[in-house]
Amino acid sequence: MESQADSYDFAETIDQITRGVAPLPLFRAPLMPEQQNASGRLVEAEVLVMKGRHKEAHALCMEALAARRDDPFAFYVLGLIANEHGAYAKAAELLEKAVRGPNDARVHAQHARALSHLHRPLEARAAAERALACKPDDAHTLDTIGVVLSRAGLHAMALAPFARAVALSPENASFNFNYAASLQFSGHFEEAESAYRRAYALDQNAVRALSALPHLRRQTADDNLIAELRAAFERTKDAGHRLHLGHALAKTFEDLGDYAQSLAWLNAAKSGVKQRAQCAAERDRSLFEAAASAIHAKSAAGGGDAIFVVGLPRTGTTLTERILSSHPAIRTAGELGDFGLLIKSAAATPSPFVLDPDALKAAARLDLAPVGAAYLAGVEKRLGEPGRFVDKMPLNFFYAGLIHRALPDARIICLRRDPMDSCLSNYRQLLATGLSSYDYTLDLETTAAYYAGFDRLMAHWREALPPDRFTELHYEALVSDIETEAKRLIAFIGVDWDARCLQFQENEAPVATASSVQVRAPLYTTSIGRWRRYGDALAPLRTALEREGIQIADG
Repeated sequence: MESQADSYDFAETIDQITRGVAPLPLFRAPLMPEQQNASGRLVEAEVLVMKGRHKEAHALCMEALAARRDDPFAFYVLGLIANEHGAYAKAAELLEKAVRGPNDARVHAQHARALSHLHRPLEARAAAERALACKPDDAHTLDTIGVVLSRAGLHAMALAPFARAVALSPENASFNFNYAASLQFSGHFEEAESAYRRAYALDQNAVRALSALPHLRRQTADDNLIAELRAAFERTKDAGHRLHLGHALAKTFEDLGDYAQSLAWLNAAKSGVKQRAQCAAERDRSLFEAAASAIHAKSAAGGGDAIFVVGLPRTGTTLTERILSSHPAIRTAGELGDFGLLIKSAAATPSPFVLDPDALKAAARLDLAPVGAAYLAGVEKRLGEPGRFVDKMPLNFFYAGLIHRALPDARIICLRRDPMDSCLSNYRQLLATGLSSYDYTLDLETTAAYYAGFDRLMAHWREALPPDRFTELHYEALVSDIETEAKRLIAFIGVDWDARCLQFQENEAPVATASSVQVRAPLYTTSIGRWRRYGDALAPLRTALEREGIQIADG
């Protein structure tokens, strides 16, 4: 769809319709067409939405509903408009009416889209599967289905609709980009590179496609994209575009061994957005304080199948997940937001954030047994059967106390890493840009403060949680002696040792994180002490950490 659409307030009329009040046209006097003519207008309305002409499309829907108050296609087009305006709750309400009509892939796909944005992944997946069952043959619907499946972590399942969307509309840069990302997450790196290149060739504004390329493989002096990336960086004034392009250049110069240039590009990339880090700093402090207050009475028992792998990003969480899920008795559920969403729902706090200090405080006073039961039921439905599983949502470290209360038999494995390497790895990695939870990584000082808060919270969990339910795993120990550490983890979980845990790089499960390339390669130790390669350029980071009371090893 076109990126620029007309902007207008359509909420009041839609509210009147869904309350059963006679629809009142907003934009012109109502016509009274025959119902067969209304159908043609709704087809026209859908086309208008695709062109970004939402106001005209809305008016046609009003006319159709004046002729037939329960017209499902009119509700579909209104739901489509609501989705385009980000009004996902209203879109879901409208599309619930639309799905009562004839079985239509477009309707189910848009319903899935709304549910996905409302953090209802199981319902979204079911709606996406209903859309696929209709055998859609238009590229936009197929791409929408693929996006929903990807948001649910089902990247392998998303490949087919994405591929079909590209086949039907090969000149669409967005479809090619989405297909490329899914290929990357599924481990098909050569195909991903081709699709990213197609996306950028089709649209020079698709800088995320260009920026993704250096992350697929090591860059060399003879084979790199420095000229293209620099030109794109200088051409754009968009801070988000510069963030992606600058990170790609930083990765390239790091591959080339020019660490000063690498850090310079990281700083340049973040310069236009670093104010977000300052805005997030106070909220992050409140989060750490609220999380520590969550240890009270726990439920009687339950949750023994759940294994939570937590920690700061880029500290070995994905590697640990791959090792564990290579065991035949343990599956991966991916990075689930389920536990946090259930806590937010139980706490019923008004903040728009899921990870919310007030929600953590409120949950400390609740009976969390229902949360634990709902969480396990959701995972079982997602995986298809009961059994041990890994939930690798790194930020679940905030919920460790609540997890133990809701699921007392669950195991929690927290990854630790050298403070300087942890902060550098977070700063140099472009984490989910749409999540304010990672805004701390946009500035070195706020990254240091966040690390210190994390370190204090983990010290608290060490004291507050039983050692047979909570353990820490140091990245340096894991990569230096993987067999010893893997055996310790398997014993901690309570299953028999299986040597397949050491063949983690053969694990074919999709990886939708920054580690999607690394975890499919043999183990290496070159990331230990990476910060030392940057020399005095990282002196401000060291100073900030030491100011927070964090000791830095010089050896």
